[in-house]
Amino acid sequence: MGWDFSLSAAISAMGKTMPFILTRIAVYFGIALLYIVATGTGGAVGYGFTSFGNGDGSGAFYGALFGFAGASGVLYWLREYILYVVKAGHIAVLTKLYDNEAFPDGQGQIAYAKDVVQARFKDATILFAVDQLVKGVLKAITSILGGIAFILPIPGLNNLMRLVNGVIRMSLTYVDEIILAHAIRSGSDNTWKSAREALVLYGQNYMTFVKNAVWLSLMMWALTLLIFFFLLAPSYAVMALIPGDLGFWAFVLAFVFAWSIKAAIIEPIAIYALMQVFFKKTEGQVPDAVWEERLEKGSDKFRDLTEKARSFVSGERSNEAGSSFRTSAVG
Repeated sequence: MGWDFSLSAAISAMGKTMPFILTRIAVYFGIALLYIVATGTGGAVGYGFTSFGNGDGSGAFYGALFGFAGASGVLYWLREYILYVVKAGHIAVLTKLYDNEAFPDGQGQIAYAKDVVQARFKDATILFAVDQLVKGVLKAITSILGGIAFILPIPGLNNLMRLVNGVIRMSLTYVDEIILAHAIRSGSDNTWKSAREALVLYGQNYMTFVKNAVWLSLMMWALTLLIFFFLLAPSYAVMALIPGDLGFWAFVLAFVFAWSIKAAIIEPIAIYALMQVFFKKTEGQVPDAVWEERLEKGSDKFRDLTEKARSFVSGERSNEAGSSFRTSAVG
């Protein structure tokens, strides 16, 4: 029941892709700083408005809440850009590193990643659409296999599978980026078709991938929890500088910083580790027709992905190519 990846190789890969690690640190720590400024400013303003006369400054909490919500809104608006520039770009470089291929002469990692991501996804909207469909299909795969367990006449299995499925859903954070890695590695212009193929490969090798994803998720969240507790004291110190009772927000601040460290440094380690498993396990495999049919029946997101793959072929290639895809890729 051990894992099938090399954690040392994954950590080493972070050192070899330091330009992207530094980019991730700048982006995610910038987000953490945004939360600090927005929450602190909101708390101070709220305290000021409710401390005039006989006021007790109780508005500090609600001001901080307003500032935190505003920062979350900005992050929501930037999510497509972060996925396109930071996450997908790093995946492209990690995939190149996994294959032990040299970067084009005179081209750095950032420039290479930009060219690859633009070639595969054209713009952030397409990548985000692919990512959302992939997430939906991954959830459907978990539900399909969970449903199989529910009809087995084994006492107590239902409750066990609910617990297992909960852990698996938590671990899916890393799996959808591996599907994108396959789409990038395939070299195909039809990203929809590449993602579709990767999802079928994932489904037919489900237990191997889930075992490793769960191990990684437990490792990464345990480390993140330790970082969270370590950051509690300095977070309290920061909030103590702001007037009003903002003790609760010290916990929130520590969580945001722990999340930033996880997203900037810890997550790419997990992604590369799972990338090792996926590429090695699926080497030489072809999508299984049984799993294609199972996903077609069980996931509307997969059907959407299939339709977009067909539309791309018929729209961007010849009608003959579209016919070939329908007969060979869809079955």
